Amino acid sequence: MGETISTSLPAVKAYLVGIRTTDISKTDAVNLLRELENLVSTMGLRITGSQTAVVKMPHPALLVGKGKAEEIKEKAADADADCIVIDTDLTPSQQRNWEHLTGLAVIDRHEVILDIFAQRASTREASLQISLAQQEYSLPRLRRAWTHLSRQRGGQRGTRGEGEAQLEVDRRLVLKRIARIKKELKKVESHRETQRKQRLREPLPTASIVGYTNAGKSSLLNLLTGATVGVENKLFATLDPTTRRLPLPSGRELLVTDTVGFIRRLPHDLIEAFKATLEETALADFLIQVVDASSREIEVHMKSTASVLEMVGAGDEPVVTVFNKIDLLSENERSTLSVIHPEAFFLSVKSGEGVEKLVAELDKMVRAGFITERFSVPSSRTDLVAMVHREGVVLEEKYVDSRIDIKAEMPLRVKNNLINEHIAFT
Repeated sequence: MGETISTSLPAVKAYLVGIRTTDISKTDAVNLLRELENLVSTMGLRITGSQTAVVKMPHPALLVGKGKAEEIKEKAADADADCIVIDTDLTPSQQRNWEHLTGLAVIDRHEVILDIFAQRASTREASLQISLAQQEYSLPRLRRAWTHLSRQRGGQRGTRGEGEAQLEVDRRLVLKRIARIKKELKKVESHRETQRKQRLREPLPTASIVGYTNAGKSSLLNLLTGATVGVENKLFATLDPTTRRLPLPSGRELLVTDTVGFIRRLPHDLIEAFKATLEETALADFLIQVVDASSREIEVHMKSTASVLEMVGAGDEPVVTVFNKIDLLSENERSTLSVIHPEAFFLSVKSGEGVEKLVAELDKMVRAGFITERFSVPSSRTDLVAMVHREGVVLEEKYVDSRIDIKAEMPLRVKNNLINEHIAFT
């Protein structure tokens, strides 16, 4: 898509524009603008100013009216901004119109989140998923003056002034990239499916940690299992799922998986791109939903999480709700939360407070998925005996002639495995 330009200029300065439509209250508008500030800071830009634009009826050319657009242009210039960030999804033509009007790079919420995901991807699968979403996003935007911040940060220039012939060449290149990435992703997803089948052959109960971005999911996984997943006080610090074993007080084990954080208005192409990863949540025996107890928008965050779970087919999974960061709350705030959410668990990953109660609940949920059975296996099938010891709790074990009589608590899946091996139950 053209030349690559490297620069060593300081951080790009951004002017933020929140969008308040008729269905958004003033309070929600303030919170949305604050969230945009967090997103843009995570992206690595320096914020030099912001405002909220009220949109009663969207204008097809610029979303806002011409007068408001001119006002935003002047304020961005006064703030010495290098780019304007608009907190909604713009159409390709709206983006081009904004860039022609202001002479600045103009990016929307969708592109901000894509950029953050691209920075955070650390595995081959995540990188491919993000690349696919970026290429599909860029395809209808090849006429833009530049690809978002390339003029300031280095990167690929767009196709301004290069004509229809070059535009068609660029379009074919992007389509080829999309086809190649999809082909590579199929290979990666096939490998993931193989790993998933391997786990099912050694069936441990599973739980997925889900929740709004920056709620403390990775920190909880580290605390519970002794994992060393990277933790940052930034949005989308984790993109790649990590699974670790959690030993439970009963002697059983639980496989716990950390997942990508959710956010309001998470772009659908990102949900689609990460569908193979997010499908892990639908396959879990239950979910651990982590909520930032110190947030002013607890209900909104929980609703956004529920919405994404519904999209990936995990909307009906059993859920253990965990309010993290209670060390930041007053006693009165804690009491109020416990009244509103009496079924939830309250803890602080930072101090460890409340973690024992959560582990006891996870143990209880795992035990609820176990059944007690008596059966007999040939003494030569020590592999089956080992599986029952590993995945269940053996209550009795007797050697009788050439057989082993066992009474054990086990997951239903283990019983099914034994049935497939033609083991008789008594």
